[in-house]
Amino acid sequence: MTFYSDNGVFSKDKLDFGSNLLLDTLFKNINNNDNLNILDVGCGYGYMGISIAKIMNAHVTMCDVNKRALHLAEKNCAENGVDNLCQVLESNIYENITDIYDLIITNPPIRAGKNVVYGILDGARDYLKEDGELWMVIRKDQGAKSTITHLEENYKCEVVEKSKGFYIIKAKKH
Repeated sequence: MTFYSDNGVFSKDKLDFGSNLLLDTLFKNINNNDNLNILDVGCGYGYMGISIAKIMNAHVTMCDVNKRALHLAEKNCAENGVDNLCQVLESNIYENITDIYDLIITNPPIRAGKNVVYGILDGARDYLKEDGELWMVIRKDQGAKSTITHLEENYKCEVVEKSKGFYIIKAKKH
């Protein structure tokens, strides 16, 4: 796969370890024959959503607030032949989201602050199907343990993978 990136988007020079770990973990744990409907919140230039669409043949909606990132995500959808599987939307968290999803994935923008991160995590409940799952990556030193404690108020949580200080967390709606 080929991806265009640029200034002003997360991890513009290389694929970041956390996103790669999240994808690898998803691919090992999710049945790709389920015709899944997936939302990628904070998609950036589209690496995670496009990879999922291409490998799992899933329908992926990707959203972000960064207009430059959205332009790149659209370009990357076309470049990787997944225009028919991907939708790219400008949305401040869930502001312009109207569908319900099997999975929501995110590598949340930690630098945007706890209110934004928790807005993504807490708001996911309203956009997940019954038994839907939120999958995220967060570093231990960026609040993984307190995030898990917070998520457990509304979800059944599981740390699915840990590597190099990164936690992959699955939060199941119940």
